[in-house]
Amino acid sequence: MITSTLENKIADTRYDVHPLIAQRWSPRVFSDKEVTGEDMNQLLEAVRWSASSRNEQPWRLIYAHRGSKAYERMMSCLSEFNRKWAGNAPVLILAGYKEKFESGKDNFHALHDLGLALGNMTVQAQSMDIALHHMAGVDWKKAHEKFDVPAGYHIATAIAVGYYGGSAEELPESLYESAQAERTRIPQASFSAEGKWPEDNN
Repeated sequence: MITSTLENKIADTRYDVHPLIAQRWSPRVFSDKEVTGEDMNQLLEAVRWSASSRNEQPWRLIYAHRGSKAYERMMSCLSEFNRKWAGNAPVLILAGYKEKFESGKDNFHALHDLGLALGNMTVQAQSMDIALHHMAGVDWKKAHEKFDVPAGYHIATAIAVGYYGGSAEELPESLYESAQAERTRIPQASFSAEGKWPEDNN
């Protein structure tokens, strides 16, 4: 059971959804509690059993614990904005994918499959009271260089991993307000419709 999600971060859903979905959010501060090797094994097992096109499982993840040289290399690959807070996370992940099927044909579903895998990981993490903050702000070219990513693979995103906890007061002033804000989402009608393309009202 999740105990650490701030009340104002629990989604005010119009329809019932699973609590693990409603309670998930993306903090920029974390508990001091260690994310152990066993924790990581559980998260990665959730990735392992994700769906993928032709069962090719194109996702590839690199992770590092704070205090390691690999962690510092990952930090250097993040955008300036993300470097302001990502060092609060006990673990960082770089997530990428294989661009082609084993047959040699382009796998246009690989990024989709990576997203499914990280969705699995996110729900598993939430069940463990672990927060994942997914980051688009990563210099993939630098990541490829720093971690010797082979040709045919692409780093797509970075993830900060840590147990829920900590205080928003630990953040720079520029990030404090967003940490306290309630979560919002566009209405369903903006992205879905039965039998026709949805009308985007945003």
